Amino acid sequence: MGLVANLDKASSRALVRKAAALARAAGREVCAEAGTARFCGLHCATAEGLEALARAADLVLVFGGDGTMLGVARAVAGCRTPILGIKVGGLGFLTHVQSRDLAAALRKTWAGDYTTEVRPLIEARGRARGKAVAERALNEFVVSRGGSSRLIELRVWVDGEWLTDYRCDGLIISSPTGSTAYSLAAGGAIVSPKAEVFALTPICPHTLSNRSVVVGLDSTVRVEVLSRKVETILAADGQVQLPLETGDTIEVRRSSHSLRLLNPGSVSFFDTLQRKLNWSGTNV
Repeated sequence: MGLVANLDKASSRALVRKAAALARAAGREVCAEAGTARFCGLHCATAEGLEALARAADLVLVFGGDGTMLGVARAVAGCRTPILGIKVGGLGFLTHVQSRDLAAALRKTWAGDYTTEVRPLIEARGRARGKAVAERALNEFVVSRGGSSRLIELRVWVDGEWLTDYRCDGLIISSPTGSTAYSLAAGGAIVSPKAEVFALTPICPHTLSNRSVVVGLDSTVRVEVLSRKVETILAADGQVQLPLETGDTIEVRRSSHSLRLLNPGSVSFFDTLQRKLNWSGTNV
C-alpha cells in the first residue's frame, strides 16, 4: 500500500501514521513517497516520485484535498494502480473518505467491498508563445485573462466547426469529473462522471446569451486567442499555467490515459452530491 500526503497540511501526519499502522496490523506492506515518509517520520520502504510509488503499490492512499488528488492524477497518468483519497481539508469531490472513517474504509477495501471508478483524463496540445504545449488534466483546462481586468477574446471550434467568439474573463473546458469544480462555480451544469462529455463554460461572458455548452468527449475543442493587448493564460487543473499570445491555438481532447478511483462501500455520485452540497428535500 502506497502513502502520499499533502506536505502543507500538518494534520495529515497523524492520519498517514494511522494508515501505516493499520496496514501493518493487517499484514500488508507499506511504501511511502519519499517526501511523505520524511514529513510523517515513517520507517518504511520509500519511492522517489509519485509514478514510482504507483508502480510499486497495489493501492495508493492520498491524504489531502482535491488539489492534492489532481496533482497525483497527472503524475500517475497511465498507471493502473487505484487511488483512494482521504479528505484532509475542505470541500472535495475526489476524496471519497472522511478522515474519521479511515479505519472503516480500509476494512471495507481489504474485504473487497468497493468499486473502482475509471475517470478519463483530458489533454491540451498546441503552441504557446512559439513553444509546443502538451499537458494533461483531470478536471479542466481554463483559458483566462491574467492580471488585467479587461475581457479577453477567444474563437472556439468543435470538431472543426466554428462554435462562437467569446468576449469573457475566460473559458473552462471541463471533463465529466471537473463539472463539480470551477465549471460549477461559473454556472455550468453538474455532470455525472459516467457521462462521456465536455462542458464548455464561459466565465463572466459579455454576451448574456452565452451559456455552458455540452459536447461529446470524443470531440476536439479548438481555442484560438484573438486578444491583442490582454495577458492570456492556459491553466491545467489550476496548477500548471502557461502564457498565451495572439494567434496561439490550443486543442483539447480526451486523453488516452485515465485515473482509477477506489470507492469503499460503493457510495454513489448522487449521495456524494447531497452530502457535499448540503442538498435536502422539503416537505410540501
